Parts: sequence; structure tokens; C-alpha cells
Amino acid sequence: MSTDPAPKSDCIFCKVVAGEIPCFKIYEDDATLAFMDINPGNPGHCLVIPKNHAADAYSIDAEDFAAVARTCTKVAPAVRDVVSPDGINLVQANGEGAGQSVFHVHMHILPRRNDDNLLMNWGHKPGDMDEAKALGEKIAARIAE
Repeated sequence: MSTDPAPKSDCIFCKVVAGEIPCFKIYEDDATLAFMDINPGNPGHCLVIPKNHAADAYSIDAEDFAAVARTCTKVAPAVRDVVSPDGINLVQANGEGAGQSVFHVHMHILPRRNDDNLLMNWGHKPGDMDEAKALGEKIAARIAE
């Protein structure tokens, strides 16, 4: 289960949703809010958040996560059309080890340039197929529990 280091009352994104902290809003509906990232990896970098507080993907309601995905399908094409990147990453981190710094679920819509040198890509190297099969079976069994 999730360990939420910031209770909802201290969550910066909850304060953005409540209008207590300003943002550069680009889209809003009943369930989500999309706004520009103030620490962008590249121009056009924005965030999509659920309005309901959840620290991470382990604790979010499935419908709230689906609402974030639906909003991404509106925002990502607009970002593509406006900034004409070479590509776009959709990034959602869970926990400090994955680089999560705000413990309220958020999806980064991150425009990419071929030469931007952002360090998220891990390269392509063949994996151990026996290990992949064994882990896949264990994960599938856990889901089925």
C-alpha cells in the first residue's frame, strides 16, 4: 500500500485544485485539471492530475486514473500541435525511487526533442526471457488473487 508523506491538507496539487495556489491552467473538467509544469523538462511540458487526492497509482481510484488518461488524450495532441516535438512521453512516477517528488498522482506530458538529453531512456538491450516469463507468471497470479 502507499505511504503518503503529505496529507491532503499539505498537498501542493490539492491546493492548486482548490485555487489556493495559482497555475497556468490549460484544461479542466469535473475530475481532472491540466496545467503547465513550472519546472519543465522542455517547452510545453504540462501535468494532468485527478482532482481527488491520491498519493500514487497504488492508492488511486480506477475511475480517477481513467479520467486522467482521458484528459491526456485531449492535452497531448494539443501539445504536439503547438510545440511540434519529435515525440512525447507520458510519464507517471510512483515513489521516490521512480523520481516522484509530489505525492499526488500526476501524469507528465513531456514533449521530447531528439537531442534534448533528458535522462529517462534506458536503451534497448535484450532481457532474460526465462526471467521475464517467470516474473510475468507471478505478476499475473498476484492480479488474479
